[in-house]
Amino acid sequence: MNSSNDNKKTARRHALGRLSAIALGALAIAAGVVPATHAQETKLLRIGYQKAANTLVLLKAHGALEKRLQPLGVEVKWAEFAAGPQLLEALNVGSVDFGYVGEAPPVFAQAAGADFVYTAYEIPTPDAEGLLVPKTSTLKSVAELKGKKVAFNKGSDVHWLVVALLKKAGLSYSDIQPVYLAPADARAAFEKGAVDAWAIWDPFQAAAEKQVGARRLASGVGAVNHHQFFLSARPFASKNPQIEKILLEEITREGEWVRTHTAQAAAQLAPIQGLDADIIETGLKRYAHVYKPVDAGVLAEQQKIADAFYELKLIPKQLKVSDAVLK
Repeated sequence: MNSSNDNKKTARRHALGRLSAIALGALAIAAGVVPATHAQETKLLRIGYQKAANTLVLLKAHGALEKRLQPLGVEVKWAEFAAGPQLLEALNVGSVDFGYVGEAPPVFAQAAGADFVYTAYEIPTPDAEGLLVPKTSTLKSVAELKGKKVAFNKGSDVHWLVVALLKKAGLSYSDIQPVYLAPADARAAFEKGAVDAWAIWDPFQAAAEKQVGARRLASGVGAVNHHQFFLSARPFASKNPQIEKILLEEITREGEWVRTHTAQAAAQLAPIQGLDADIIETGLKRYAHVYKPVDAGVLAEQQKIADAFYELKLIPKQLKVSDAVLK
């Protein structure tokens, strides 16, 4: 019995000792005296990207961001996503800190309560997305899509493209049969003739044009701006302004390189994206690769999308897009 009691007393002393050490450590940190083990901990920047996000893909491949952040003790982790909605879901649950998406995903994400902020945007690239039909299709205009099946990724930038093109053609969203499919599945359905049209962005658009002879019924020109956005998780953006500044500097530098070395960029992207370099080069030329800090003008454009989606009951509530910026 005595041996058992002694063991219990020893265990309690050890436990109290551990708690005291934790408490002392917390007090030291609060006082600004950080133990060496904590001081050497590496901070983390988690970037979400899509395979079609050329600038981020090349930034990852070239490693320039890692070199800039290394002196600050910041480690960079990259996570690939199929499309913007999936990326923003990850940002919302805290799996990534920063990402690049089209103009519609942030609207859906904000409506769902995601806590993010607009950080920067790419100037308009409406030619980088389009509404495709098979080469054998008899359809000649968007107005002829009434009653037809149109495939696109729900909640992505082409969701807004479809809404805008229909409105421009005098049709309503209810006039078509939306078929919500991710790019790979939509391409398969498109080739099988299971859908009448497919709204998609580059390089998938250029690939369908060159590989299966898909024809553009319409591009985004004259219908949408097709802004691309860099978004940050609000807690990360508010606590890490220096990292955000460096990140945007490197993205801008990478964009400049793509504009002046388009063929070289396409050659580097080919094995990564699994497409021929000439297809990728076509897609690259449809993007601007020019990035700017978010301003009132681009937020007003986003507000128009949010208002349109609310009117169509695609989102459950009215939004104030400007709430998604750092004050």
